[in-house]
Amino acid sequence: MARKRTEIKAIRSNVPIYPIGVAARLLNVHPRTLRIYEQEGLVKPTIIGTRRMYSADDIQWITCLRTFIHEEGISIPGLKKLLDYVPCWEVADCPANIHERCSARVDWTRPRKPYPVGDAVAAQKAREEDRRTQETAAGEKKKRSSST
Repeated sequence: MARKRTEIKAIRSNVPIYPIGVAARLLNVHPRTLRIYEQEGLVKPTIIGTRRMYSADDIQWITCLRTFIHEEGISIPGLKKLLDYVPCWEVADCPANIHERCSARVDWTRPRKPYPVGDAVAAQKAREEDRRTQETAAGEKKKRSSST
């Protein structure tokens, strides 16, 4: 008899409650796949101690990623580049009523650093600073993993 797949909903969708093994089972993928998405910068799980924890929003975002990759045929490097220029709902061609309610939407085109609204130069500087911060964090992580 086939197991019935149940829908699990978190109280708040942005709270990281799923360890990598549980997240992988919910998505029907191998945990290594989630690590690859993380290494490529497509997913940013919360690290608590040494454990990767995923929220319901992360699970939803990974579901969208897998749709882009497997159904739309977009490569991981192509998807990363595309998400630098347009938000995920434009890539997926989501109608406004869906992407406005989606708690997992990702807009990496907007800088994370604050900047004055309407100042294109400040927005570009903020975007570049975000990129440098991400590269520095990735370099430190590689350094830590290679020294162990």
